[in-house]
Amino acid sequence: MKKISLIILTACSVAAFGQKVSDYKYISLPSKFTTFKEDFGLGELLTKTLRSKNYTVIPADKMQWPSEAKDNPCSVAAADVINDSGFLRNKVLLQFKDCNDKVITSVKGASNIKEYKEGYQDALKQTYVSISPANPVVQAQQPVRAQEPVETASAEPAVTTPAPADTGAVKYSNGKTDFQKIQIDDSQFILVGANSSSPFATFKATTKNDTFRVKLQNGNSTMGYYENGNIVIEIPQANGEYTREIFLKK
Repeated sequence: MKKISLIILTACSVAAFGQKVSDYKYISLPSKFTTFKEDFGLGELLTKTLRSKNYTVIPADKMQWPSEAKDNPCSVAAADVINDSGFLRNKVLLQFKDCNDKVITSVKGASNIKEYKEGYQDALKQTYVSISPANPVVQAQQPVRAQEPVETASAEPAVTTPAPADTGAVKYSNGKTDFQKIQIDDSQFILVGANSSSPFATFKATTKNDTFRVKLQNGNSTMGYYENGNIVIEIPQANGEYTREIFLKK
């Protein structure tokens, strides 16, 4: 069994229900996440991240929506952060629903940090790798029905609208696999494989410029750094030595 990081536990599981969050341009956020006693900065953190992935964040109050969203409420996905904590860990469930209150995607994140604010924020950050940048399509108008499946109408096919070019993700390759570098915050980023929903490596800044503490997907801890614009990770070997794995910027 793979080791689990003692500092950060990434426990992201995505349940897809046909549509993807990236199909939407607008994401609405409630004024309060009702399963938490206070906000703990989660609303601001989620808003900042969604905007960095080119979503337009709007309030849950439809009276404050832009005209495009008012004209077609099904172009809006509703986000919520749910307190899913256990006895030993702070856990969150990031959930997105469509205009018929059907779950589009659910993503779990967990942290070993015991303080509530820092722990909840750390857990929420672990979910971000599963949120793809916005690539909105035209959402057909649908009747809003409570707890009923929505049948697909025989309408014109959805027209894909290209997302803005700047997604905040940078591509790298080790010669075998393509990766995306995704900036989580000012001091932390991750490398994610093109076909993976969990980070290959999590990087945390050190006191030395361009040098990072690295937690690998298998739980091993090591060091990484920038070299000529590329990323280098020192990979631990069974004999106690290290090899350099270079990720070339594409």
